[in-house]
Amino acid sequence: MDLTRRRLLSALAAAGLLSVVPVRQAVAADRDRLVANVVAVFAGTAESNGRPETQAKLDAVERTARANLKALDDAGPDELFGGLVLGRDEANLNTAFRKLYEIALATRAPGLPSPDLCGNTAVQRRVVDGLVWLHERYYGDQAKGYYGNWFHWEIGISQHISKTLTLLADAVRAHRPELVRTYVASMDAYLRNGVGGDVNLDSRFHTGANLADITTNRVLQGVLLADDARVRKALTDQLTVFATIDPYDLKHGVTDGYYADGSFIQHSSVAYTGSYGKGLLTRVVQTLKFLDGTGFAHGEELVPVVLRWVRDGFAPVIFEGWMMEIVKGRAVSRTDSGYTDTGVVVEAVVDLTSLARGDDARALRSYVKHVRQTSRVAPDPSRFVSPVSVVRYADIVGDASVPAADLNPAARCVAFNAMAKTVHRRPGYAFALARSSDRISKYEYMNGENLLPWFQGDGTHYLYLSGQDQTGAFGVDYFTTVPPYGLAGVTAPVETRRSVPELYGKPYYDNPSHPLRFTSSSESQNTYVYFPRGTDPFSGGAVLGAYGAAGMVQSSDVAHRDRALLPDDFVTYRNASASKSWFLFDEEVVVLAAGVGDAAGRAVTTTVDTRISAPGDRVTLTGALRDGRPWTGTGIGRLAWLRWADTARGGAVGYAFLDTPAVRVALDDVTRSRRAVRTANPDTHVTRRVFAVGVEQEAGAAPVRLAYALLPHATEARLRSYEAVAVLANSPRLQAVTHHGLGLTALNAFTDGHHVAGRLRVDGPASVLLRRGRGDGRTALAVSDPTMGRDTVGVLLRGRPLRVVEADDGVRVRAVPGGTRIDVSTRHAYGRSFTVALRS
Repeated sequence: MDLTRRRLLSALAAAGLLSVVPVRQAVAADRDRLVANVVAVFAGTAESNGRPETQAKLDAVERTARANLKALDDAGPDELFGGLVLGRDEANLNTAFRKLYEIALATRAPGLPSPDLCGNTAVQRRVVDGLVWLHERYYGDQAKGYYGNWFHWEIGISQHISKTLTLLADAVRAHRPELVRTYVASMDAYLRNGVGGDVNLDSRFHTGANLADITTNRVLQGVLLADDARVRKALTDQLTVFATIDPYDLKHGVTDGYYADGSFIQHSSVAYTGSYGKGLLTRVVQTLKFLDGTGFAHGEELVPVVLRWVRDGFAPVIFEGWMMEIVKGRAVSRTDSGYTDTGVVVEAVVDLTSLARGDDARALRSYVKHVRQTSRVAPDPSRFVSPVSVVRYADIVGDASVPAADLNPAARCVAFNAMAKTVHRRPGYAFALARSSDRISKYEYMNGENLLPWFQGDGTHYLYLSGQDQTGAFGVDYFTTVPPYGLAGVTAPVETRRSVPELYGKPYYDNPSHPLRFTSSSESQNTYVYFPRGTDPFSGGAVLGAYGAAGMVQSSDVAHRDRALLPDDFVTYRNASASKSWFLFDEEVVVLAAGVGDAAGRAVTTTVDTRISAPGDRVTLTGALRDGRPWTGTGIGRLAWLRWADTARGGAVGYAFLDTPAVRVALDDVTRSRRAVRTANPDTHVTRRVFAVGVEQEAGAAPVRLAYALLPHATEARLRSYEAVAVLANSPRLQAVTHHGLGLTALNAFTDGHHVAGRLRVDGPASVLLRRGRGDGRTALAVSDPTMGRDTVGVLLRGRPLRVVEADDGVRVRAVPGGTRIDVSTRHAYGRSFTVALRS
């Protein structure tokens, strides 16, 4: 433990974070202030709850509490709440503690519609007695506890207990003064992935959002015990989540957290900004509010770090109030919408405005207003955790002096290479791309969630059109009605795969006697079942200004690679093959694919795009064949272009086929239950009109290549005359295009050796963009290493020698026979783009 502590202190000191936790002893007033802050966060204050904006929130608090009290009254002899069976299902035990918390919350919330709950000592004692009953029968016995999911025992249940004890601190002291110490001892004992009843920073379970949850619980426990050392230790542990992850200097082997490029990873290799990332954001902002005005920590010093998370991590993946699917892991299968996800972020940003200062606070307030004004489904303040947040939100939205402004420019391309995702934004649309690699998982499945996930990281894209209600275009109904093999952008073998519950009869693969020891939470389960990685290192891209290039070599996952090591009854699936590039411009996204096929001889489908609409929407499909004849509707043809338009919603997407075999166009009404993608979803059948356009290859066919452009909002006239892009190369070695209007050449080189495209010669694997200046004689170049394993990338710009105007550190330029040589030091850059501006 001492060694771990020393390593932690060294890491924090290097990050400049250690000074946040002062060494002085806290006093009783600090503890009292923290408890008061906690009560204000969750229950509100007389001032906040007196505002009309909080009425819906308070109504919900009271309704929930009264329903729970009735369930208490209806309990049978061996029940705490009527109908809630305990002793075999840890989720039910967690629910019991949550219901007690919800009752306790109502007794501390001033301004409820009925005045008999707030401050009701008798009700508070019923809650305390309920805590005693649960501990004596179902929680205190360590030999009987810790069944099922570890999360409930180490985090979920402890959250409800710690908050309840804090809300009812006075009642507990008066009625059961020993209860805090009793419960804290049990919570410590259930921290079984920890060390000695405390956090273990070397544990894969105590990272990122999970670590923030655990340490926040322990802060509250320490305050209730007047154990300031416990509080300081918990805060010091939590500070590790504020440090930017350096993949070349990992602390405790942890890859979970925020990266320099804005990426957020949880579960070691899952892109997770939109689920665990927002959970971490919420928790740390709450902790900062708990600490406000106390002597436990200088929380204001951490605000700039959280602001960077919001600006570089969250704002790019929120489009007109919708959280993008590429960063939600298994949560894509849940019925909550992307608007609901963003509401959680908005509340955290609202609270951050009260902690930030000056320009930072103004920018955050403007962002809140921007989300409110651009979202088709506005954030619902009644779903905020804190009544105080509801009031702050109302004040921001109602303040005419606050302009609505995004934290990002309207035109931006973001390469989240650390989590293998790309976001390209323009006024009118956003394009989100999900890649994978030997570093990043292809998908996440767990706990019966996201049952059909296999191709979600294989170049799947989501094209969001401005002004749309995205619940009609994406969300759970997209994954419910679109076949998993036909997600937009996916190349898949023609075969039927079975979900984990279908294969093994339970939500995980169970084989504890095998040398790999497969159990529900084992590392083998994570590696091969829950979130398997790909097996090729090439996945990344470069950004030059607001333009970008991304590339990926599609691969099978690690389970198929390790087939010989796995149990005989473990099922693996082999993937199809393809090398793919996405070139991201203003009015189009150009996609190249080469080597598309299957070495096992199976038939293969490549989906150019898939879109859904309501069954009653009038969808039109128009286009032209390569010989000039017009095309309407569905079928198979050698198309020059195609236009999908949903006249009811006002959206349109064009497809220009630059070099593509015959495509199949389909438009079908599909009805399916939402339970098909998540076992806990209601068995609600939804019908959507599913449009799909793609290329089909017969079994045994030779590999093919494809080149096409996606044009959001394109008119028929625009598509008929489209000649903006020329394909320079499209093979498994090199893919390159040039955009005539932008003067921009972009390429991905996938293999060793020299690669030539236009004026560029590139040595080895790389992603490169080159743009000629318009009238100023400048030439701009961006270079990145998508393999993340090269020390240097060399580029020759052929033609007359150019001199450097400005260049990033690590870029060396020199004149050579035949042109200008640019050598970029990409060692330990983790896919970052390096740029240089040149002039003759």
